[in-house]
Amino acid sequence: MATDVQIVIDCADPHRLADWWAEALGWQVEPQDEAFIRRMVDSGAATEADTTTHRGALVWRSGAALTSPDPGRPRVLFQQVPEPKTVKNRVHLDLRVGSARRDDEVDRLLGMGATELHRAAQGPFEWVTLADPEGNEFCVA
Repeated sequence: MATDVQIVIDCADPHRLADWWAEALGWQVEPQDEAFIRRMVDSGAATEADTTTHRGALVWRSGAALTSPDPGRPRVLFQQVPEPKTVKNRVHLDLRVGSARRDDEVDRLLGMGATELHRAAQGPFEWVTLADPEGNEFCVA
């Protein structure tokens, strides 16, 4: 039985989006092992085309991951896919900050490049649906 959960988000530019979400969540982008990547290329197990340079470091082109400073939270992996986003996400993240912080958090995320899509309420619950820089929807509640 699986016990660990990793959330995977398809995107065009995993390193840029991982940086954005790391700032949004206060998490860290996982460092990649540059020496290991170089050994894989040198041995023929990978090619230079499988890599890129991001923030001055050699990284795998196709992915970047985030980890929380708090134990037990799921890892978030951003993986490069060739097709653009075309429809609403079937799964999305909810950032639960509480009603007292919601508007300030929405303003902060909008200032980072998020886009507001709509505001909604159901009974006593209110939330704001935003999109990250690649258009992936998420809610702030």
